[in-house]
Amino acid sequence: MGIGVSVFLIAVGAVLAFAVNAAVPNLDLTLVGVILMVAGAIGLLMSLAVWGPRRRAVDPYATGQERTVVRENMATPTGERTVVRESVDPRY
Repeated sequence: MGIGVSVFLIAVGAVLAFAVNAAVPNLDLTLVGVILMVAGAIGLLMSLAVWGPRRRAVDPYATGQERTVVRENMATPTGERTVVRESVDPRY
């Protein structure tokens, strides 16, 4: 459940709990509204706790891995490209 669905559940639950004044046989709309608000709040907290940290950008080269770099040599008339593998030092 995403953040949008959680906010939607909270809004629908609040409308059912506080704004609807209808009497439905064998159904308490206030209780249904409170249940929806609680489910939406739990979904919102879980979305922020579980999915929030995963969306941060991580530098894959910060661990000293190698990367491929393509360099264009403008000194030659053809503008040759050179593919170089270099390791990245995480201290710099």
